[in-house]
Amino acid sequence: MSGVPVMNASKPSSRLPTDPHAPVRPAWLALRNETIIEPERLIVDPHHHLWDRPGARYLAHDLLDDVTSGHRIAATVFIQSRSMLRAQGDPAFATLGEVEFANGVAAMGASGTYGSTQLCAGIVGAASLALGDSVAPVLEAMLAVSGGRLRGIRNSLVWHDDPAVTSTTARTTAHMMLDPKFQQGAARLGDYGLALDMWIYHTQLDECYALARAIPDVIVVIDHFGGPVGVGRHASSPQARNAMLSEWRESMRRLAALPNTRVKLGGGGMPVLGFHLDQDDLPPTSALLADTLRPYVETCIELFGVTRCMFESNFPVDKGMFSYHVLWNAFKRIASSASEDEKRALFSETAAATYKLDLAGQESAS
Repeated sequence: MSGVPVMNASKPSSRLPTDPHAPVRPAWLALRNETIIEPERLIVDPHHHLWDRPGARYLAHDLLDDVTSGHRIAATVFIQSRSMLRAQGDPAFATLGEVEFANGVAAMGASGTYGSTQLCAGIVGAASLALGDSVAPVLEAMLAVSGGRLRGIRNSLVWHDDPAVTSTTARTTAHMMLDPKFQQGAARLGDYGLALDMWIYHTQLDECYALARAIPDVIVVIDHFGGPVGVGRHASSPQARNAMLSEWRESMRRLAALPNTRVKLGGGGMPVLGFHLDQDDLPPTSALLADTLRPYVETCIELFGVTRCMFESNFPVDKGMFSYHVLWNAFKRIASSASEDEKRALFSETAAATYKLDLAGQESAS
């Protein structure tokens, strides 16, 4: 189980407003258990992390506990987490350690010892695109140690001028996406068939548009609904929130016009998006969670279409507000009126196509 301390775990979260993530409290999460909806539905989880940090551990067996909690998770995609970086050698190559680490977990999954889920079937690493063309040898080294599983790159780009808006302890720089050298490095991803994952706030989406337009040969994956910020000045009044949603929708509409963009539907467990589901005595039901996330999901699907949208867990970040099986139940509730083809796209096919995952032998039973 998670290494997060569980003191007062059955109580509402004592998270401070400035904490970037809600703490994971296993005993509190255990207060909510649901019957699995559509248990045979094939799922690719295209966004999770792994780490071993003081007071917060989420490693292979923690991931296994979640992906085997009732839903049919065929494969997962590991997203860079600043984990297991190499302590020695050229700093530009330090993130190779994370790829080696994720590939080791993938080997555990591929062995069949722990079930049929292909853990870390795709790996999104963290080569610094600010290196420009000089990122090429780093990418080649990552490919060499990835066991053929490297599928993309993500850099820390979230930035906001309001100090109340925070979702990471990593240091970030404003306007990186507009930097010519960064764009040069991002363009090199196309040479290797790698995608570019983007975790940014809605206030940065227009910069993302400029970047995505400049690199048409690279698939640009926008994480967590495009980061509609629900704290700080964006939550100061109903008018401020409505203005944020309007700005977010318009920026996402512009991005949707670019055929190389994709969107991940998730991140509802992050305080920065304005959700406070960890503050109640009981964890949310999937019905409540579905009602909470539905406006964001439906807007993204309306703008991008199901073949460019994919549900994601964002675990363990989102685990502070709800459990894995409840989250996927919520997604299934949201998609309940969709056609079978639309469901396949949202739950597995868009993710598999984006990250070039081989699901042969698993689709037929779906």
